[in-house]
Amino acid sequence: MSGYCDIAPGHEWHGPYHDHEYGQPLTGEADLFERLILEINQAGLSWLTILKKRESFRAAYDQFEVDKVAAYGEADVVRLLADPGIIRNRLKVQAAIHNAQVIQRLRESHGGFHGWIAAHHPRAKADWVKLFAKTFRFTGGEIVGEFLMSIGYLPGAHRLDCPAHLRLSNQEIPWVTALRAGFTGYAA
Repeated sequence: MSGYCDIAPGHEWHGPYHDHEYGQPLTGEADLFERLILEINQAGLSWLTILKKRESFRAAYDQFEVDKVAAYGEADVVRLLADPGIIRNRLKVQAAIHNAQVIQRLRESHGGFHGWIAAHHPRAKADWVKLFAKTFRFTGGEIVGEFLMSIGYLPGAHRLDCPAHLRLSNQEIPWVTALRAGFTGYAA
């Protein structure tokens, strides 16, 4: 299913991500926020570029601590736009700050970002895209699809015969659990 399963194994950067992170369920707020921000920043660029800049993103965005990023002001925007270690795009930087503020509000309504995702699962990709568009900034169809595949909420991260998929099959993957429960909307 995924061409990534053909190119990633053994690659210096793609290999570790493919084998140990892609499609792996995430529940931690900082982990989910990081993945969302990395997917947003990948738009128009290669995933390899993002993987190579990942540690710089972590440093620039305070290890993706939501409360710290949500409190960023104009001085932080200027700092981030001057940082050559990350993607210097004003709309993406502003989206990160806005989305951190949204996640803070999700704590009140759903217990956090993971709770919000879990509360809306399962649903077809098109429905996820509409929900994210109403809730977050800079979250188009490709970004939402990749984000949700990467955290196990949509199928497609790995081919069924991929060793990474086989390792994940021993875990409770949300999209697999939904299929077992009779959900048929992924094809929609």
